[in-house]
Amino acid sequence: MTDRIKLWIAETRAPFFTATIVPILLGSIIAWARGEPFHWGWFLLTLLGGLLMHAGANMINDYMDHLRGTDAANVEFVRPFTGGSRMIQEGLLTPRQVLSASVLCLALGSLVGLYLASVRGWAILVLGAIGLFSAVFYVTPGFSLSALGVGELFIGLNFGVLMTLGAYYTQTGRFSWEPVVASLPVALLIAAVLYINEFQDAAADAAVGRTHLVVRLGKRLAAQGYAALMAAVYVTLALGVLLNGVTPVALLGLLTMPMAAKAVQVARVHYDDSQKLVPANALTIQVHLFTGLLMSLGYLLQGLS
Repeated sequence: MTDRIKLWIAETRAPFFTATIVPILLGSIIAWARGEPFHWGWFLLTLLGGLLMHAGANMINDYMDHLRGTDAANVEFVRPFTGGSRMIQEGLLTPRQVLSASVLCLALGSLVGLYLASVRGWAILVLGAIGLFSAVFYVTPGFSLSALGVGELFIGLNFGVLMTLGAYYTQTGRFSWEPVVASLPVALLIAAVLYINEFQDAAADAAVGRTHLVVRLGKRLAAQGYAALMAAVYVTLALGVLLNGVTPVALLGLLTMPMAAKAVQVARVHYDDSQKLVPANALTIQVHLFTGLLMSLGYLLQGLS
């Protein structure tokens, strides 16, 4: 039983669920800091729905990559960052099991969204529909957001702006520009996580026509794009504060700049070496997590003041 649980944890890539936890926490705390009572029930349901959709998206991407032959052709992957979960390729799960589990998670996540929409506002359906569309069509053969070169954009939109705004809306029953502006550094960072992880997968992705940005730009130029993306994180945070769109205490997020600088340095030097690039993969995830948590802490401190 324990081994089975570990197997599905690996398949869903649960350690990457921070991509869902961070924006939902940020949006919920912004609502509380702006005078709304914190509704633990709505928060936990939002988190549950988000995690189910995230798990479903990860698994359906594994299934679609199996159909395209992407993961089977990938010999430069570095676990756990790139190359998918490898559960199908290692014969630990069948493609049908992975597809069935993904459909179940997406269906359950949609049911949670429907319930929240019925009690908190039907606008949640719009946000959820965009998320479901992105999950299904991210790498679907025939129509793939990733192959169109907009996968990074949709990942940033879903795991940044929409989740933060959705969590805020669930708490308050209304929209606001503040969670949108505050979400931009988080959105850019989760896009950066996907982007840097594409370096090791680029050869296999190109071979099956998955022409994401790293494939289109080439690794050398893409490394410069990664540097620009990481710089934009802190520019948007600073501008958000200067334009009074974000609380000044959220500048705590700037504390992750040294980690980001180290990741950029590694990427610029080792962009074409799958193994030596790994510190950049790991650091980007850490920068995303800690920047989001520090911004949330800023809003928590504001609410307590």
